[in-house]
Amino acid sequence: MMSILYEILYRPLFNLLVFLYNTVSFSNIGIAIIILTVLIKLVFLSMSKKAIVSQKALQDLQPKIKEVQTRYKDNKEEQAKALMALYKENKVNPMSGCFPLLIQLPILIALYQVLLKGFDPASLSALYSFVANPGSINPMFFGLLSLAAPSKVLAILAGLAQFWQAKMMAPKKDLPGAPKSSDEYVSQAMSKQMMYFLPVFTVLISWKLPAGLALYWVVTTLFTIVQQYAIMRPVRTNKQQDNG
Repeated sequence: MMSILYEILYRPLFNLLVFLYNTVSFSNIGIAIIILTVLIKLVFLSMSKKAIVSQKALQDLQPKIKEVQTRYKDNKEEQAKALMALYKENKVNPMSGCFPLLIQLPILIALYQVLLKGFDPASLSALYSFVANPGSINPMFFGLLSLAAPSKVLAILAGLAQFWQAKMMAPKKDLPGAPKSSDEYVSQAMSKQMMYFLPVFTVLISWKLPAGLALYWVVTTLFTIVQQYAIMRPVRTNKQQDNG
């Protein structure tokens, strides 16, 4: 299984990174990592958009969900049926936002391995015959920062970007007087983890790992933030026009 993942995920990503390093990045590994990250995000652009739209639709549906929970607060079976009917009526799948992320997970793991091992000259043996072997990869990013060594600055930036992204998609505050179900408490706990725990965890992980990984995380998170803003802004604009 590992050999299959190595051949279909790790080697193609590693060869693409080295190809970018040899050509369009002018032997700057930082630029190569940025271009590779953007290319991967573009490949999954449609999936990511669906996940963001699904999360936003579920967020906008919260007032109606509260109404259903209030109406059937003493009958959990009827509440579940009413919620399923509400989701179906509004064409919202509560789990659809997770599916694209699960699809991308193996590629993210492979990319993690590429950036973790890519600065080792021995890893260049994985190059295809048509990709030029640079002999070694210079880890310096514009001569200022070694991406082969940990960077506290990039680690903190990665955490801040993660917090910004999570805050953008955080659910709105509860409606006053609305009861909370056990599912809501779980949902709120997960939301807080996304907003506070994951950024801290990102910093702690990036603190000791090569800065190339932190650079990748900063770029991919900023790309997602821009994508979220582009998707959510038209929705907000239309609501403001309707209210006006």
